[in-house]
Amino acid sequence: MAAVVTGAARGIGFSIAQSLEKLGNEVVYADISFPQDFPCGENAVVCDISNAEARQNLLSETIKRYGTADMLVNNAGVAPAVRMDILETTQESFERVIRINLEGTFFMTQIFANQMVKQGSGRIINIASISSHTSSTARGEYCISKAGMSMVTQLFADRLAEYGIGVFEIRPGIIMTDMTAGVKDKYAKLIEEGLTPIKRFGQPQDVADVVAAVAEGRFDFCTGQVFNVDGGFHVRRL
Repeated sequence: MAAVVTGAARGIGFSIAQSLEKLGNEVVYADISFPQDFPCGENAVVCDISNAEARQNLLSETIKRYGTADMLVNNAGVAPAVRMDILETTQESFERVIRINLEGTFFMTQIFANQMVKQGSGRIINIASISSHTSSTARGEYCISKAGMSMVTQLFADRLAEYGIGVFEIRPGIIMTDMTAGVKDKYAKLIEEGLTPIKRFGQPQDVADVVAAVAEGRFDFCTGQVFNVDGGFHVRRL
């Protein structure tokens, strides 16, 4: 199976790609840039998911290398460059986050979905966030982009079901990555105080393990399913 993982240069994306390789898949590591010492350079493709030409090139390169595109993991995304209260959020910041996280994901899914329809098979996983359903007024544009991504999952799950193509969503919680490094102490305190029933940071591998299970076909009758990888954050508690 040939799998494409966006945002694969580090963090969650890299762990996902590595786990898929361990299952015996051919994996394309896609990202906007890679470090010079990237260990999987021969499988890396530079791709800005907000750029239509770059998206098409990623698909074309995948087909050129492997003749098929069996799985797409939409993991690439950005946080606001500066956290701002929604009463002060700039149009520039809003448009940047939406363009990459939502628009980029939608159209990446679209072109890979059309390829999968031609093939008659495939799986798509969107890496959303607890921010899909959780208010964070200091980064509203991020929450809106992830909520939109959740609807992208539902729409394509509905549209592609007749072709046997499953579309799934993973909502990571507080995961130890570069994105959370700047607020590590804040989140550590909240976790210790009971924000999540499981009192630890999530690790990229926690997300990768779910992707691996989907890749193995264990959830093929569950298209549209949302997997909360959040230490129980989503559980409503008294």
